[in-house]
Amino acid sequence: MRKPFIVVLCVVCLCLPACYSPRDFLTRRLAADLIAASNTFQTQQQLQLRTGVVSNKDYLSPDYLALQHQGWIFATNAPCPAVLAPPPCWDVTLTPSGVTAVQSLIAPGDKEKRSFSIPTARREVVAITGIAKQGSLADVEFTWHWIPLNEVGAALYAGDLHYQSNVSFRCYDDGWRVVQAAAQPAQPLDEALKNAKPAQ
Repeated sequence: MRKPFIVVLCVVCLCLPACYSPRDFLTRRLAADLIAASNTFQTQQQLQLRTGVVSNKDYLSPDYLALQHQGWIFATNAPCPAVLAPPPCWDVTLTPSGVTAVQSLIAPGDKEKRSFSIPTARREVVAITGIAKQGSLADVEFTWHWIPLNEVGAALYAGDLHYQSNVSFRCYDDGWRVVQAAAQPAQPLDEALKNAKPAQ
């Protein structure tokens, strides 16, 4: 009688781990994998570049200043249309080196347009720096940085600058998931990335 009981007990013990998914335990590695795989985190950064007449505010933005520093855009003073007032305004054109830098990055249908998007960088998780769990909720603190996708991205984003973000996770019947949409008191990933601060 005792032998069958021991056999049954061993079988039950062996089956117990099979009832759990690897996603049931929120480790730092799982948190990093889930953040990196999320649609929000995988969305590439785009530069919205406009040539022709632009406002002074746009022309003096960090993105345009970086392009000026590279010698990829040139501008002359121009009259402001009513929608861009107050003056000054600038008539922006790509220099020959600017055309070389961006022409392969522009979608074929956008080559004749004055405004177009250029993919510049993607995010990469550097480290999970802390996990605070309470029941089926968890707050995960992590650092990340931009990885330039091309020459334009390298001019706009310093790869050695790290950002710190906090994101919420929730445990469902199939395991832990990143909170993608606002759900109080959780902070969704898109808000966490927008509110990222440079890491110390």
